[in-house]
Amino acid sequence: MPERPIEILLVEDNPADAHLTLTALRDARSPNEVHVVADGEEALAFLKHQGSHGNAPRPDVVFLDLNLPKVDGYQVLETMKADPVLRRIPVVAISGSSREIDIARAYDEQVSAYLVKPPGVDGYFAAIRSLKELWFHAAALPPQEEVASI
Repeated sequence: MPERPIEILLVEDNPADAHLTLTALRDARSPNEVHVVADGEEALAFLKHQGSHGNAPRPDVVFLDLNLPKVDGYQVLETMKADPVLRRIPVVAISGSSREIDIARAYDEQVSAYLVKPPGVDGYFAAIRSLKELWFHAAALPPQEEVASI
């Protein structure tokens, strides 16, 4: 039986960064399906199956830029972690900010990991490859179905 693809929601408003991330994810050893949205409002619609995202799959992991138009990434994270259906989905913040206050705020909102976007294409590819290795091969992703934890 073939492996189920890993469903990834990439929330990124910068088309160049989205393209780099998609390119870096393309060579994954595990099959993956990447869904790209460009702002926080669209991310929430995707996650809640609203509007044109009525048939959207539940992502296994979310790669979330924090500096987004309409609804910022912190609000997306806060909404996800307050929702009993969405709260178990791992969220990796991918941000250009290395400010301690931004990193602390993301972890306060229960982000699973925080990646500061490295300068240069090679550094960015290496960082995304590290995320792939962790989330696609080493980490156990939460089950797709709602499972009681006790």
